[in-house]
Amino acid sequence: MSQDLYAILDVARDADEATIKKAYRKLARQYHPDVNPDPSAKERFGEVSRAYEVLSDPQKRAAYDRGGDPFGGMGGAGAGAGFSFTDIMDAFFGGGAQGTGTGRGPRPRVRRGQDALIRLEIELAEAAFGVAREIKVDTAVTCSTCAGEGAAPGTHAIPCETCRGQGEVAHVQRSFLGEIRTLRPCAACRGFGTVIPDPCRECSGDGRVRSRRSLTVKIPAGVDTGTRVQLAEQGEVGPGGGPAGDLYVEIHVAPHPVFKRQGDDLHCTVTVPMTAAALGTTIEMPTLEADVVEGEPTTDLETSFDLDVRPGTQSGTEQVLRGRGVPGLRGGRGDLVVTLAVETPTRLDARQEELLRELAALRGEEAPEGTVKPGAKSVFGRLRDAFNPH
Repeated sequence: MSQDLYAILDVARDADEATIKKAYRKLARQYHPDVNPDPSAKERFGEVSRAYEVLSDPQKRAAYDRGGDPFGGMGGAGAGAGFSFTDIMDAFFGGGAQGTGTGRGPRPRVRRGQDALIRLEIELAEAAFGVAREIKVDTAVTCSTCAGEGAAPGTHAIPCETCRGQGEVAHVQRSFLGEIRTLRPCAACRGFGTVIPDPCRECSGDGRVRSRRSLTVKIPAGVDTGTRVQLAEQGEVGPGGGPAGDLYVEIHVAPHPVFKRQGDDLHCTVTVPMTAAALGTTIEMPTLEADVVEGEPTTDLETSFDLDVRPGTQSGTEQVLRGRGVPGLRGGRGDLVVTLAVETPTRLDARQEELLRELAALRGEEAPEGTVKPGAKSVFGRLRDAFNPH
């Protein structure tokens, strides 16, 4: 060859492999006919490719440095016929081409397993104060017969004869650039580089089987519907007996007959008779602690408290009891909001009706006109204002 291959790539004669490859990528991106329409670019790209073919091959480079013909007499146009399509893709993408499987070697049989998700329903008190629950999970576990290897006992995986353990096979195709060589996953071993001649009968060579097992999950205090508790490495075991993924337990809190949760606050409605609302009374109220699972120690838990209904309490009055709600996941505790509903009797006997009429007479309420709050408007008045704001 008349031209200096090192000069074509603009590298020193003692340049290492990485430097030569970097120089080739730069020049290939600059002169490739697909990106450079200049007629001279195609010829220049061929020179760069032929130079790289020689200098990237230790044997051809050594022959060239000794003054020999690295192309074995092919010369000229045939000199660039052996460059790899991988190198061209490397020049544009900076590494192995996506999706071509080029230069990656065999893929591992042992891989991490997938995460798993189960849903668990618990009571409101359990969500508030925490609980330990035993759950049943059905996931992939390591095959005990082959210990995850996938081969029958006493046998092992062997190198694939088709790809000789590389996991890839070369496919050569001719084009205007010469011979384009691509690497594809080996079909015989599915890219693993090894084959299992005698698969384990228990797991059919996968290295894992499905199994139902019991786990104890600790639910922290303050969880709510939608909260997920993570159990590390308790999910699906990976192919080939690989490490397990994580197990996520998604919480669903069942409705409570008395309390309704809003954030960390609890809400409930207490109905009192009309006479009790007028005269005042004290009502014993249960707390959420009263729902703690039976058998648990309750000596430190306040299971009830006295709710003071003041004389003259109106329906809809709210009482907020600080710190009697749900503990928060990050500390603190919400409130308990009690709404009082005054119940008006609907069935009165003759004596009860007589007494109420006497009370109405004493209070001058035989024919009350009712009280309209200042600014109160009828439904039609509010609609009129909505459509005529000015």
